[in-house]
This record gives sequence, structure tokens and C-alpha cells, in this order.
Amino acid sequence: MRIAFLTAPEGVEQIELTDPWQATVDAGHEPVLVSTEPGKIQAFNHLDKADTFPVQEVVGEASADSFAALVLPGGVANPDFLRTDEKAVAFVRDFFTQGRPVAAICHAPWTLVEADVVRGRVLTSWPSLRTDIRNAGGTWVDEQVKVCDHGNNKLVTSRKPDDLKAFCQTFLDVFAQEAA
Repeated sequence: MRIAFLTAPEGVEQIELTDPWQATVDAGHEPVLVSTEPGKIQAFNHLDKADTFPVQEVVGEASADSFAALVLPGGVANPDFLRTDEKAVAFVRDFFTQGRPVAAICHAPWTLVEADVVRGRVLTSWPSLRTDIRNAGGTWVDEQVKVCDHGNNKLVTSRKPDDLKAFCQTFLDVFAQEAA
């Protein structure tokens, strides 16, 4: 299964990228780093610069059609940058339109809010997004992992890095079920 990992050029929380990425590889799938610019992305450990990672595909040239699923890592700045990029927002929206599963952790649902895909959905996130999700028509819950199938696709969300183990296992299970 080919799985897109969408991040901004900087601001992604490193562990929210690397743990799901490794879980994807360990499950025998192909993760692909997609960003809004070519080159490398700069990951962060909270507010401190961490490692860089090579971009494999650029939004605008990449298509949701070529992926089985989408993972949106968090970090405070990452989804804030993504939601200001029309091509990134359209890329995310396409996964929902096409009924492909999406997984988002921590602050990543900000991009979902911008894509106008949370209306009628139940999801979790970092607690500070609660009001944004509600204002966008979604229902926010405080759960380690939430799988929502109240729409055209399955949406898997988690709150924070402490939820990563459950998040990874759940999204891989959901993605595998949807691909079958």
C-alpha cells in the first residue's frame, strides 16, 4: 500500500512523522513524503529544530489517486502552514472526496478544518483544537484514538505523541481493511 505523509516544509513534530512512518514500513507498506516545496523538510522536537527529511513528491504534482491513504503528522506550525496552501488543502480534501482513509494526530486536524471535511465527523486532537473542530461542525472527543466512519471515508485521529503506539496500530488496521 502506498501511503502519503503530508507535511509543510518546516514545523512537523518529528516523532509524529517518524513513528508512523516506521510503523508503515514495518507493516510492509510504502510511505511517501509529500510537501508543498521540493527539497527537504525541517522537523522539530517541540520548538527545537530536529532532523531534515527528503521530500519525495510535491503537492500540485502529486495526486490522491496514486495513494491508498493519507497520514497527517502534527506539530503546531506544520498544519498551520499547510492550511494556508491551497494545493495542500485540495490534496487533503481529495482523499475525503475519493473515500480514501485519512489519519491525523495532534494539531493536524487544523488542516482538516481548513479543507472543510470535519462537518458531521467525530474526532480527537490536541485539546486546543476543540473549539475549531466544533466551529467547523465536528464533534470533539477526548480519546486516545478515534475512528470515525460518519462520512465518505474512515478518519483516524489521536491527541498527542503519547498516543502514537495506539494511533499507528489503529490507522494501519483501518488502512488494511479499506484496501481489502
